[in-house]
Amino acid sequence: MIKKESRNKLRKSRHSRIRENVKGSSNIPRLNVFRSNQNIFAQIIDDEKAITLVSASSIDKELKLENGGNVEAAAKVGELIAKRAKKEKIKKVNFDRGGYQYHGRVKALAEAARENGLEF
Repeated sequence: MIKKESRNKLRKSRHSRIRENVKGSSNIPRLNVFRSNQNIFAQIIDDEKAITLVSASSIDKELKLENGGNVEAAAKVGELIAKRAKKEKIKKVNFDRGGYQYHGRVKALAEAARENGLEF
């Protein structure tokens, strides 16, 4: 019988390959995306100092979402992360899709962030 690797383990190996090239600095931090079945999370990270500068998620009270695991919720999280980044005077970021396909919720979050002023 063939043993299949779990999807999350495969995603983590893809993410480690991506992270070799995508780095966040104080000039251009990294926008990281994590999605679970119920929610989606985004963080803007400075890897040189190892700190999170800005974060947003579908469980934030500010958004008041009933379902955090759909494309509409991801778009709202993208808008929120872009607005919070503007307050911190962050304009350019490196996009880290976290090993996920650039499709569906990840794509919706990225496009909403771009429309609201983030450049990547």
